[in-house]
Amino acid sequence: MASLGLEMLRAEIGGCAAVRRLARVAEVGRGVLAVSGIGEDWRIADRVRLADGEHTGGEVVALGNGRATVLTDGPVDGVRLGDGVENLGAAGIAPESSWIGRIVDPFGHPIDGMPLLRGARERALRAAPPAPAQRRRLGPRLETGVAVFDTLLPLVRGQRIGLFAGSGVGKSSLLAKFARGVEADVTVIALVGERGRELREFVEGVLGPEGLARCVIVAATSDQSPLVRRRCAWTAMAVAEHFRDEGRQVLFLADSITRFAEAHREVALAAGEPPSLRGFPPSTSHLIMSLAERAGPGAEGMGDITAVFSVLVAGSDMDEPVADILRGVLDGHVVMEREIAERGRYPAINLLRSVSRSLPHAASEAENALIARARRLLGAYDRAEMMIQAGLYAAGSDPLVDAAIRIWPALDAFLSEDAPGGRAESFARLRAILDHAGPERAR
Repeated sequence: MASLGLEMLRAEIGGCAAVRRLARVAEVGRGVLAVSGIGEDWRIADRVRLADGEHTGGEVVALGNGRATVLTDGPVDGVRLGDGVENLGAAGIAPESSWIGRIVDPFGHPIDGMPLLRGARERALRAAPPAPAQRRRLGPRLETGVAVFDTLLPLVRGQRIGLFAGSGVGKSSLLAKFARGVEADVTVIALVGERGRELREFVEGVLGPEGLARCVIVAATSDQSPLVRRRCAWTAMAVAEHFRDEGRQVLFLADSITRFAEAHREVALAAGEPPSLRGFPPSTSHLIMSLAERAGPGAEGMGDITAVFSVLVAGSDMDEPVADILRGVLDGHVVMEREIAERGRYPAINLLRSVSRSLPHAASEAENALIARARRLLGAYDRAEMMIQAGLYAAGSDPLVDAAIRIWPALDAFLSEDAPGGRAESFARLRAILDHAGPERAR
């Protein structure tokens, strides 16, 4: 323990520079500074700090002609030509086990009012994923505490799924259920661009003490600069990788990838990258894919990162750029719809539009048969729902629709149930519901 304390103290001292070499502000724009007098050691993504002590600093987003373009973390009001600019170098993060149960900002500073030490080893924010040929396959099925995920949409260790939802349909509540209920040693939550007033509400009212006790929360509020909001997701993933490399099983929850991409759009446009995908720059695809690839199964001797990435979709548009990019690289997607939430069913999951690519391997033959039958009956009801609600459907016209009508209320209610008894009890409940459907074919 004493040696660990010395290592952490040495890391703190190592972050102090003995010499400060200053460049100078040559031009001031709207949130962007042109800095002259830079050295050969200046690089893209280096952090800088203004020497006047009144401004927080920024990040190098472009280099050329002996100058650096710096996007600032805050307003440039009061910045003068000739002000000194210090290059702090590439900014990493140094997580440590004492971070569990804590709330930090994207720079690893505590925002819960208590002191926090940095770990002994600094990690890069944009690390490479494990070598593809060395990664393990997806692991065993995980208990989630939510009936629909314990049965019809299984989540397995190392899987990466997307949670696609509009605002106000219960996305945060479902993420909190995952944080409390999914089997994991550590949960890392990235709150990207959240409203400031909601952080404490999420931690105390939604997550609760039990959920926080095994979590590291990395938060960047909506009023912070796009640099900080973008960094939030990278910092949270680096923290997850730290625990994964220690051999722990990690649950990573990101809310949301849409705000992460929007923050990157602001940074990229300031750096001169042209917009293309409905205003998003071409680098957005690689940005999202590289973040998603860092999650998943680890190599031998490592743990795994099971990830849930939330995506804000306006008007349930699954073809908008961020949703389309992310859906193509994940191991499943869950679609939540406002129409379902408005009739009071939470989580408001549209099962027919949702897929877990861990199937059929994550379930037994009998369980796969139950899942297929439930989907078949839900599909039959969905196709005939307009006629049923209008009173135009005549009983006996289609045995499959008749069977779906008989169990629809119970099956719809099942999709909103918690699963305190685990997977076995949830499948028993689903089997009992389907047994009441009766014959699905004409005799």
